[in-house]
Amino acid sequence: MKINTPEEYIAQIPEDRKAVFQQLRDFITTNLPAGFEEVISYGMLGYVVPHSIYPSGYHCDSKLPLPFLAIASQKNFIAVYHMGIYADEKLLNWFVEEYPKHSTQKLDMGKSCIRFKKMENIPMNLLAELMKKMTVDQWISLYESKFKR
Repeated sequence: MKINTPEEYIAQIPEDRKAVFQQLRDFITTNLPAGFEEVISYGMLGYVVPHSIYPSGYHCDSKLPLPFLAIASQKNFIAVYHMGIYADEKLLNWFVEEYPKHSTQKLDMGKSCIRFKKMENIPMNLLAELMKKMTVDQWISLYESKFKR
């Protein structure tokens, strides 16, 4: 089934995760700086810089808006994909240092992916803080300096 809207995405999430996922979405949309737009991106809930702000779009496919953040309900975990953490070592270090102050669970992350296996252990307040740390303009500037050829 092709998912076209954030509401359709949430509707297909297993019942035992739906409330937590909706709460995570609310924390993101409440705390993300103005300018980012919520879309379905790569089959996930994505937060992008729309073409109206950044006409060049994503360098891998300019028809797509510039991705910044995504959240997904995967088979064994909920994932938060944050490109700012991937691109900004200072931001990554801040997050890694702050994480233990907000969760007793071991941090499980890849380059841009933070995985949460236990829904009750998602540090919502820390993620809310993370959302506030990068504006659209800061992301565009960082993106252009790190990724754009």
